[in-house]
Order: sequence, then C-alpha cells, then structure tokens
Amino acid sequence: MSTNKQTLIPGIGNLLMGDEGVGVHAIVRLEKEKLPATVQCVDGGTGGFHLLSYFHEYDPIILIDATIDEKAVGTLSVIQPQFATDFPRTLSAHDIGLRDLIETAILSAPLPKIFLITISIYEMRSMVMDLSPEVEASLPTIVEAVWKILNSLTEVTQNN
Repeated sequence: MSTNKQTLIPGIGNLLMGDEGVGVHAIVRLEKEKLPATVQCVDGGTGGFHLLSYFHEYDPIILIDATIDEKAVGTLSVIQPQFATDFPRTLSAHDIGLRDLIETAILSAPLPKIFLITISIYEMRSMVMDLSPEVEASLPTIVEAVWKILNSLTEVTQNN
C-alpha cells in the first residue's frame, strides 16, 4: 500500500450513456468545491486498467459509480468493500468492471482503504448526455457523502 496520504476520488461512467455517467457528473460538481489540497478528483471514464496504478498510488480512494440494482433510481449507497466480490456487478458500458479492476489490483499489492459510493439507475441510454431528474437530484447528496467520508478520515487522522 502506498504511503501517500493523498485521497483520490475517481468518478466512473460514460457521459454518453445517460445516468450511467453519474460518476463523472459528480466529479464535475466536486471540482467546484473547496476540497482539501490532499484530495484529487479524476474523471475515471469507463474504468479500465488505466485506473490500476491509482490503487497503488493513493490511499484512501473514494469511488463514485452507477449501479443497476433493485433500489429506487437515484438511491445513494456507501460501502467499504473489503473484497472484489463486495463490488457491484459491472455495467456493460465499462471496459472492465470495478470488480475486475479490484481483483487485478489485489494480485500486485494490498488494497488501499476504499469507499464506494453507488447511485442506483434504471437503465443505460445510448447517446444521451443528460441525467434523469432522479439521478440529477442525487448529485448534492453525493457531494454530502464525499464530505462526510473526508471529514471522517480527518477525524481518524487527528485521533492517531
């Protein structure tokens, strides 16, 4: 694991697939915030192995991605996955799924602390850049969730 105390926030998604691009939309929102200097936001696009090095360079990582599940559209969930199987199944617009990326990262080094913020979507719409009203309405909640995680990390650091 890296000794770098920088936090990475990659937003995963394809902007041309409607709600599936919510992770990237969230990064655009977060870049307007006054985040600590130790936090870097990155448009993670559709995932892929080009993100692999981040898992060895940053600790912690706050991933933001869409998921198709049984929850209402726009529902936000935050988990701290410990294993590749804790990640949601891939959405077909991604080159590889987060689960695949994590499995590969585990092979080469211990994982950093990871927080996964997922936003429930109903479907992927091809060649649509706008978010549905429900997913658009979740963007402020995503920003709040990121701040909550960042604040909890600061408290842990101060208590050590």
